[in-house]
Order: sequence, then structure tokens, then C-alpha cells
Amino acid sequence: MSRRSLALSFAAVALSLASCGGSSGTANTPAATPTPTPVVKTASATVDGKSQTILVGENGMTLYYYTPDKGTGQATCTGQCLANWPPLLLPSGLSKAAGEKGVTGTLGTVTSPAGGMQVTYNSWPLYFWVKDKAPGDTTGQNVGGKWFVVPPDVAPGT
Repeated sequence: MSRRSLALSFAAVALSLASCGGSSGTANTPAATPTPTPVVKTASATVDGKSQTILVGENGMTLYYYTPDKGTGQATCTGQCLANWPPLLLPSGLSKAAGEKGVTGTLGTVTSPAGGMQVTYNSWPLYFWVKDKAPGDTTGQNVGGKWFVVPPDVAPGT
């Protein structure tokens, strides 16, 4: 039997199986809404010599907040700051940020100075640190006394 004949045979069997059994009673049931891919996740990392749960991007890299952003309702890291602290941007095609189960705070977005929509957590714009090279790195903790790893229970930045 040729590959084409074999493929057509499989298609015919699949169609006949799909049409068997009559009504399943689900014809009027709306399709399930797909669960959005988490943009923010949790992970364990060593921060200041202690193991703790922190927030990470979908790439597993540590997320940070910048204390000068507190109460501004916007991301204030611009220019060279953005070169060292790239923002966590909402992936194109998504209208809102999603988090996995351990992400218990409020996710949102603000317009990023880098362009696009920057993800926020409890009103804190989120950033990566260019000197973190692998998931679990937390080398940006307390840089300049203004940058901190984001724990799931971080107080709101408003």
C-alpha cells in the first residue's frame, strides 16, 4: 500500500470514528477557555545566604523591583538603567499577565520606557538584571540599595 493510500485510509477511519456514537450531549457546551501561559512563576533561590521563594520570569530568571518606582504608578528606570535592568515585557499577543499557582499577588502592566507593556506585581514594575547569567542567580539583590528580589508576599508598591 502506498503512503498516500495509507494516509487516506487513516483519515477515513478517523472520520468514521468521529461520526459514531450519535450525540454526546456536549454540542451546546462552550469550548473551554485556554489557560494563559504564566509570564511570572515562583522558584527557590538563595538570597542573602538564605533559601527563599522568589518570582521569576517564564525563562526562570530572577525578577527584581526598583524602590524609586514606589508610588509612581510607572516604571522610572530609563536610559542606561534599562540597559542593565531590562523590563519584563508582556509577550505580544497577550492582553494581560498571568502567573502560576504560587503567584498570589496582583499582576498588571504599565507602559514601559523601553516600549511595550511592562509587567507589574503588586504595582511594582518588574525587571531582570543583566549580570544574572542562569536561573537561580540573585546577584542584583540590594544593588545600589535600590534593587531587590521580588518575593511573592512583597508589599504593594503604591
